[in-house]
Amino acid sequence: MADIERIWARHRAIFREQRALEATPLPPSLYALLAEAAAKYKDKKALVFFETGETLSYAQLRDRVDACAAALAALGLGKGAHVAVMLPNLGAYPVTWLALCRLGCVMIPVNVRYTARELEYVLDDAEAEALVIHADFASVFAGVGKRPPALVAARIVAYGGAVAGAAHDWEKIVAAADPSTLPVEEGGLDDPSNIQYTSGTTGFPKGCVVPQRFWLLMARTVLYQTRKSFQRLLIAQYFFYIDPMFIVPMAFLDGAAVYLCSAPRNARFMAWVRAHALECCLMFEPVFKQPEHPLDGQSGLRHAFTFGLTKENHAPLEKRFNVTAREMYGMTENGTCLYMPPEDTHMVGSGSCGIPSAHREVKIMGEDGLPVPTGDVGELWTRGPGQMYGYYKKDEANRDSFRDGWFRTGDLFRVDADGYYTIVGRLKEMVRRGGENVAAREVEAVLRTMAEIKEAAVVPVPDPVMGEEVKAYVQLQAGLTKEQVGPERILAHCEENLAKFKVPRFIEYRDSFGYTASDRVEKKALVAGVVDLRANSYDKFEKRWR
Repeated sequence: MADIERIWARHRAIFREQRALEATPLPPSLYALLAEAAAKYKDKKALVFFETGETLSYAQLRDRVDACAAALAALGLGKGAHVAVMLPNLGAYPVTWLALCRLGCVMIPVNVRYTARELEYVLDDAEAEALVIHADFASVFAGVGKRPPALVAARIVAYGGAVAGAAHDWEKIVAAADPSTLPVEEGGLDDPSNIQYTSGTTGFPKGCVVPQRFWLLMARTVLYQTRKSFQRLLIAQYFFYIDPMFIVPMAFLDGAAVYLCSAPRNARFMAWVRAHALECCLMFEPVFKQPEHPLDGQSGLRHAFTFGLTKENHAPLEKRFNVTAREMYGMTENGTCLYMPPEDTHMVGSGSCGIPSAHREVKIMGEDGLPVPTGDVGELWTRGPGQMYGYYKKDEANRDSFRDGWFRTGDLFRVDADGYYTIVGRLKEMVRRGGENVAAREVEAVLRTMAEIKEAAVVPVPDPVMGEEVKAYVQLQAGLTKEQVGPERILAHCEENLAKFKVPRFIEYRDSFGYTASDRVEKKALVAGVVDLRANSYDKFEKRWR
């Protein structure tokens, strides 16, 4: 009892701090935070693309954002305009995003690994009125058959070379822009800033409409969660994810420099940390799975956020990298919701996601819509400012996802007597592969477009490196055999229509499927009692049958 009382006393002190944080006014916009940082930190480094040598100071970043905003405004883009952005990690990406925020436009970040089919879907679903695209993705864009009516050549901007159908070059229009022509800032805290696509269970990604408040709350809350101040932060992900977009304003708060890689590479992760004396990062389990290096523990790394780290690897990771590593839980829909305080060292290796974040209320609900008792499993619901406004044009999904202002996460949790929350599973049919969410129904939909396939079902397979791998069960049309429709053909079809990370690793053929009362494949029956889900499958990576 004494231990519980001490833990709750500490948590009450943390929650008092968080209430004070919640009462602190936010800057009126993302651009206002940048302008304040530029005035205060001026020549300090803001963005460092260490693999290309591109560096922007705070003053240079502000000026570049102003010029980009003027250039985009000259194309007729103003408050509420939907602008898709398909760029790799380079300075033009955060510059374009912040410029769009200044104008009050809505950015649609596009996964750079999308196929033409996926790009076409996102452009159409988000009703894109403009597009900024790198020349590296010109062939993908060329494969888009149907474009939104408003997406005309006059509103397509290319970067890094020619793109068929683009009327403008990003560098040229930004260089020629006159920032003095800009109107007063249009975008504010509660204006939508992004339609952020996330894999869902409807078969295709859903666009989360999030306001500027989402990013500012995330930045300030996550920085508080570390109990530290940093001068060098690492972004080792593509910029179209939510993580880079909260880390950038998080850096603005302290005048820190953000170091960005050109593309994620787990094998280079710790070399980057050592070479640039980086202090804070998001670290995924594949980094820990890399071969050990004698200098792993000799860096300036002070805090690492982890997500779903295998609990047995938690203490070894901290020891190996000489870092405080703490779990965080959140989603594209609701930002950071739970975190493990750095001072709670007794929870290392527990597998818990921690306690509620500032600006977030959470509760665990049963199927009857009532809170479950402590220790029981139920669905996590969250509430608080800055959560997404809803899924764009998805009325049914929004009705299913919200109850009286609470967002239903679809994730199963329990909370213990000490107030620590632990995820135990997912209601949603999702494969979590190396930090990527893969919607089973999207992969299944693509598989079913093969004339030779009658039915398909996708399930996750546990993997020590990637967390989970994608496995597809397929039933061929009557009269066909796996020799006639081999796994290579099926995989080639998937590769033509899915981003690489969504393509199944394992293929298993089935003569038939069992079905539920609602006429859906009974996936539980596929995996029940199976010791090794890889068995009887073709392994794409090893190019053999298991």
